[in-house]
Amino acid sequence: MKWKVGLLITLAAVAVAAVLGKQMWHAYFEAPWTRDATVRAYVVTMAPEVSGRIVELRVTDNQFVHKGDLLMVIDPTDYQIAVMRTEAALSQAKFDAQNIAREAQRREGLAKLDAVALEQLQLFQSNALVARAKIQQATADLHQARVNLERTRIRAPVDGWVTNLLAQLEDFANIGQSEVALVNADSFWVDAYFEENQLVSIHEGDAVTIQLMGYQSLVRGHVASVSRGIDVANAQPNQQGLATVNPIFTWVRLAQRIPVRVHIDRVPPEVRLAAGLTATVRVGTHLQ
Repeated sequence: MKWKVGLLITLAAVAVAAVLGKQMWHAYFEAPWTRDATVRAYVVTMAPEVSGRIVELRVTDNQFVHKGDLLMVIDPTDYQIAVMRTEAALSQAKFDAQNIAREAQRREGLAKLDAVALEQLQLFQSNALVARAKIQQATADLHQARVNLERTRIRAPVDGWVTNLLAQLEDFANIGQSEVALVNADSFWVDAYFEENQLVSIHEGDAVTIQLMGYQSLVRGHVASVSRGIDVANAQPNQQGLATVNPIFTWVRLAQRIPVRVHIDRVPPEVRLAAGLTATVRVGTHLQ
């Protein structure tokens, strides 16, 4: 009798183990998930294309701005003067070109009457061509001066949040040096790092649930793409050009993690996205 009870207990334990094993298989392979995920976003850095003192700063740190909003103004005085100078130079070039063109036309008329040498006619015609070229040069200089003047007013190229603002009034802004950074509000996504043996169950377009640390509400999305490469330490050559191969224990094989890009479809109103947040990502099912 006792052996029957023991057999029943054993069979029950085997059945429970089978059910749990099936559930674990489903949870791990058919519905893969990972806690190793991070919210990402593109950051647009605003580096002035002209240099000068910052005379206006229209934004504060973490402020939301819309595309086209004025962020800062660099002292435009020198650039306004440059525009006036190039406008004057263009007017002078046009005036000179008109005089030279009239002289050339006069010489052409005299040449028909054999009253002027051909060499002198060619000289005046060449001068007219040079004068027209100077007009083109002055026009280009004026266009560049106006562009530089416009560049003293730095505007937001995207909708987003000002982040880590360090620029201050009266700071000197240098060409190419970042002064304002914007987190693009329309660029958020999630990078989820899945173990390589889970990738077989992950496909582009699969539904994804994202749970951010600190929030109960779920963010919804879908698999956008799977990365096709990660860094391989063994592929790096040493100073002699030989492959550097790290020794490993043959009975221990750690699964590599491959980045999976998750497109965010819907964010609950109470969830505030920020680049760098930690997330748990589950593919093909919903978190409870």
